[in-house]
Order: sequence, then structure tokens, then C-alpha cells
Amino acid sequence: MIRNVVVGVLKPGVTPERIDAALRALRGLTVNGLDLHVLAGRDLGLREGNASYSITVDLPSEADYVRYDRDPEHDRIRRELFVPISRSMQQVQFRLPG
Repeated sequence: MIRNVVVGVLKPGVTPERIDAALRALRGLTVNGLDLHVLAGRDLGLREGNASYSITVDLPSEADYVRYDRDPEHDRIRRELFVPISRSMQQVQFRLPG
């Protein structure tokens, strides 16, 4: 199992409604033939200096991650909803134990 983690920082002035809409779109994403396990949410503000939002997606294999990453609708959500509101986004993919 591969876990993809994205941590983003919003640009100043981005409304909660805009980030919620982007996160909702990603949670609703379907990629033909993939069983996506998406968890996504805004930071609760419990610690100073945290990122603004986080996304995790679990996929069965590296090949499935590549399909997900290159999916046209996923790319549209990233390009149209996340890029315009994010000052930065960092990603990491790693294999889950077991």
C-alpha cells in the first residue's frame, strides 16, 4: 500500500469556503478502476506555524499512484482549485508497513 501525503499552506486571504470546496472536490474524486481512500481537511490551528491543510490518499501500488497522479480530473482539481489558493504544497509518497 502506498500513502500519498500532501501538506499545503494557503495564500493570505483565502476563505474557508474556497479551501473547503477544493478539499470536497478531491474527496469526491473517482478514478476509473481505483479504490481511492482519501482523507483531507483544514488544520485545526492547535499549534502555531502549522500548515493550512493536509491530504492523504492510500493506493494499492506505485502504478496505481501514477494513474491517480496523472488522472485528468485529479490534475484539473489540483490546477484549478489548489494551485490558485496555495502558497506552497509539499508531497511525499511512502509504502505502508504490512
